[in-house]
Amino acid sequence: MTDLHIREWGAGDRLAVLVHGMTTDSGSWWALGPVLADRGYRVLAPDLPGHGRSPRGDYALRSLGDALAEAVPGRPELAIGHSLGGLVLAAAVERIRPDRAVYVDPPWGVPPGAEVGEFLRAQQGWTIEELAAFHFRWRPEAVREKHAALARWDPESLVTAADFPGDRPVPPPVPSLVVAADDQPMIHPTLAGRLRTEGYEVRVAPGTGHVVHNDDLDTFLTTAEGWL
Repeated sequence: MTDLHIREWGAGDRLAVLVHGMTTDSGSWWALGPVLADRGYRVLAPDLPGHGRSPRGDYALRSLGDALAEAVPGRPELAIGHSLGGLVLAAAVERIRPDRAVYVDPPWGVPPGAEVGEFLRAQQGWTIEELAAFHFRWRPEAVREKHAALARWDPESLVTAADFPGDRPVPPPVPSLVVAADDQPMIHPTLAGRLRTEGYEVRVAPGTGHVVHNDDLDTFLTTAEGWL
């Protein structure tokens, strides 16, 4: 087991693992974690290296996958990864072996350009009001969690983007759902079609942006119905 910081909700008999995206941390799951706990899960949400309260370290995508696999118990009933967390989950899924994997708008398309890194670095200087204006769909709790996460985030972890889009297992080793955002999604229609031929189920969460579960939690739950 690694020394990743892990946030927990619930004490159910079933286990769920939630893996956050770039610039945020386990606080990204502030709403979904308790919902899953109410459904009978014990929910584990690690902070990836360079994020939250976890240590700095090796930010190669493979190393992040190693850290995740070492930090959480194997064979959870459910594993969810958002954005970068989806790539990390894909890197570790054959070792973790969840009963079901859900990838939320993972960047499996075109790798991000340098301007994306500059934009993410700039967000560290944003006020909470600026964050709220940018994430206009989000509830205040989500904005506060993001603002706190940005203060803890190590921008050097952006080197992980050099490994994007990562390797996804084909066919997926466990039943796998991809939840794509509706507004400027990472999963464009052509890629969605390719994923379906590879064995992934793909569903679009209507009216949502990239952080689907914070843009509209109810829509995320409806889109992922039968998988959670």
